[in-house]
Amino acid sequence: MNNVYDNEDFFEKYSQMSRSKQGLEGAGEWRTLEKLLPDFNGKRVLDLGCGYGWHCIYAAEHGAKSVVGVDISSRMLEVAREKTPFESVTYVQGSIDALDFPADQFDIVLSSLAFHYLPSFEKIAQQVHAYLSEGGRFVFSVEHPIFTANGNQDWVYDEKGEIQYFPVDRYFYEGERSAHFLGSEVTKYHKTLTTYLDGLLTNGFRIDRLVEPMPPEDMWSIPGMKDEMRRPMMLIVSATNLKSPLV
Repeated sequence: MNNVYDNEDFFEKYSQMSRSKQGLEGAGEWRTLEKLLPDFNGKRVLDLGCGYGWHCIYAAEHGAKSVVGVDISSRMLEVAREKTPFESVTYVQGSIDALDFPADQFDIVLSSLAFHYLPSFEKIAQQVHAYLSEGGRFVFSVEHPIFTANGNQDWVYDEKGEIQYFPVDRYFYEGERSAHFLGSEVTKYHKTLTTYLDGLLTNGFRIDRLVEPMPPEDMWSIPGMKDEMRRPMMLIVSATNLKSPLV
């Protein structure tokens, strides 16, 4: 997983985002995601790409027996440890695609906006399938394939600097993209909708819900937020581990 988040300048800019300062309530997709989360009471939880630890804290607050948060960024984990008051939460530094947890180690696996930094979703699905107990839940958000396809993730503007449209190109050519984010060039990996959904179905999961979150109207006053109604930026999927691959 790419680790631009340990770059001092990038991390400082990230820390000023509303989702960094306000936590879950500052994330435009949170109200949609929260409705898809399972009951955490007594559950063993894994958060892949935990960042500041907001979802780990939420799980602990809602009765999780244990929570493991994983992130590649030492800066992210430093903040997460400072913010987390629960002994039931443990943080581990490492790349998501290099983890090696025992089978059936968790009842719930979460991930927020992390998998588009990794080249293979197939590998992730296989790993999570192994980590999860039978009937365990896998809930994750990613940048929408429409948002990642062209690569630079910016609008096309007219001569007055007004938004014309959002470009979608090279959709079926999966792989590395260079996106401009917070003043830096960040490497991400475009994947099609088929790759995400079929990757779950062919690796032992049942898809329960699929949602393209829209920013709530009371957040439209945030610069750029209302424009998010013009194209999907994120995709949220909730799935159940059946423990036996379907094909």
